[in-house]
Amino acid sequence: MASAPQPRFLPAGDTALIVEFGDRVDWHLSALVLALAQKLEESKPAGVIEAVPTFRSLMVHYDPLATSHAQLQRAIAARLPGLEAQSFAGRRWRIPACYDASLGLDLADVSRRTGLSPSQVVERHSQTSQLVYMMGFLPGLPYLGGLPGEFALPRRENPRVKVPFGSVAVAMSMSVIYPQESPGGWHILARTPVPLWDMRKSPPALLAAGDRVTFAPLSLREYELMLASPAATQPCLTPEGPPTEDQRA
Repeated sequence: MASAPQPRFLPAGDTALIVEFGDRVDWHLSALVLALAQKLEESKPAGVIEAVPTFRSLMVHYDPLATSHAQLQRAIAARLPGLEAQSFAGRRWRIPACYDASLGLDLADVSRRTGLSPSQVVERHSQTSQLVYMMGFLPGLPYLGGLPGEFALPRRENPRVKVPFGSVAVAMSMSVIYPQESPGGWHILARTPVPLWDMRKSPPALLAAGDRVTFAPLSLREYELMLASPAATQPCLTPEGPPTEDQRA
């Protein structure tokens, strides 16, 4: 287990402090971010309101009437000794997704760009265990990492004005799942009927940083039936063990 590098402390206005561990998307840095978030949750410094993980840093929101930037930095620094990147015990999900060409709008283009057949694209994307690095952009939207190198594609040159709810898209060896209709510039491979954001639940987001996701391919008919029956759109928690070294890469 690797120990933590010395992070940088960066101000984010007068109510937040960023603890930055590196400058890249990397399993090791993400594990350090999550480990620090867990430490702050277990032993919360005075004035801390919330700690929000990102790919390589932790944004700590605080009450400026209860603490200061300097006081909070000292409190966090005191919790860094012994911090280690470990296999984070997040949940493991198997989420149904339909890769039919009518829903996977960019499947043919991704096939052409990667040199893989459409079926190979589906197989490699769905069978890869992907780590939820962070939540962002939209409420409930996960950024998933760990795809094979063939998926290191730039974003689309012309983003779509409307990406349908549930779209599963790729770029830069990562995946995202759009929890609602929105603009987007990633390459759409599939669509899931599973709702990722529900304000009636606590927490409203289905996924969280540190979770792992694989996709279960559906036929178009299966997708339509699940979409028509909300009770049938539940994802599956799987009993898989901790990630392997290959999955961490």
